[in-house]
Amino acid sequence: MAARAGAGAGGDDDIPLLDDLMPWSVRPLRTGRPWVSAPDAGSLRARWDRLVRAEGAERDRLFRPTRSRTPQTAVGALPGRATSTGRFARESGPCPEPVRILHGPFDEQWLIPDHRLIDTARPELWRVADGQQLFAVEHGYVPQDTGPALSVTALLPDGHSPAGRPGRIRPLYRRPGGREPNLAPGLLGLLRARHGDAVTAESVLAWIVAAARHSPAGCTVPLPADTARWSAGVELGRELIRLQLRGARGGERPRLPGGRRPYVRAAVPAVPGTLEYDPDDEALLLGTGRISPVPPGAWEFRVGGVRMLELWFERRAAADGEDGLEAIRPRGWPQEWTSELLELITVLALLAELRPRQQALTEGPQLTTGDLRAARVLPVAATARRPASVLDHQEEGPDGQFALL
Repeated sequence: MAARAGAGAGGDDDIPLLDDLMPWSVRPLRTGRPWVSAPDAGSLRARWDRLVRAEGAERDRLFRPTRSRTPQTAVGALPGRATSTGRFARESGPCPEPVRILHGPFDEQWLIPDHRLIDTARPELWRVADGQQLFAVEHGYVPQDTGPALSVTALLPDGHSPAGRPGRIRPLYRRPGGREPNLAPGLLGLLRARHGDAVTAESVLAWIVAAARHSPAGCTVPLPADTARWSAGVELGRELIRLQLRGARGGERPRLPGGRRPYVRAAVPAVPGTLEYDPDDEALLLGTGRISPVPPGAWEFRVGGVRMLELWFERRAAADGEDGLEAIRPRGWPQEWTSELLELITVLALLAELRPRQQALTEGPQLTTGDLRAARVLPVAATARRPASVLDHQEEGPDGQFALL
């Protein structure tokens, strides 16, 4: 098999698409009502309690009906969730335990896992979300965007795009328990033949996280022809994944070296109001609160042209004019938000430091789409683009009826 420099020979057309390498993908979740998710779990429980206490027209107004969901909609439970499937108009019980999700890139929030409240919950994702699963989340293409093309998480991602151009969610495994990698059939064999038997689904994902890049045609992933560059990219990708998992799966939580770790120099007020950055002192100013040092790389870290720290703050800052259940929120600035912000600063700073190494991975001989066609990895069979069948458990349907999937 002849290895050709894809970018030099034929441009991006020669570089494999992520859509072919990880062929099964799912569109982002669509909640239909913003009050079902929040940066803190306590607000979600309080919103639920307010809703179930309401009656008649008041409950309908707070619920915010859509064409997909009303208090009278009959719908099955989310896979793996023991929530009621009775019509919400009759609901009077306690709030289901909120679950941690990834709301867009790098923002960990909470969601009420009740299918009656979510317009499009993507049950196929919930079926494969377990302790072995990882999700690659594409960031929608924006011209001149220099940020990462995708992120990875162990949490259930909602796929929200900060730039308003949604990408896709790609589970690493098609079945629970880490079974059946979501990779083009034959890809693992091709890469093992070139780079050795140590190539696994996890190492392929690591390479993808390190090397993926934006293009107008979609997210592209240069595949190296030389093993030394493959090994370096996999090592880099594993570090990128470790940082983004933030200690999940038994890993270490990200930390900057001593002397560079951000600390709270002045307490964040109950209502910060504004967020500013002082580049001279490398300080993040939340109203009268002050956090430093905050490296410029963390402050300037963008996805889709949007600063991640600014977006994270906007989602938590008190908003004037909110009504309905969204108005139920913490009265002040919770301490856990400050802790989460310090960790996010750390993650973004460390990821920014690794960006030059990521960009260098595109240099050198590559396996092209032509090579993958010659090896019969491409074109990908249509069955690989559909979710795998799940035949080993029951899921509760509307009003308590069971369906075998």
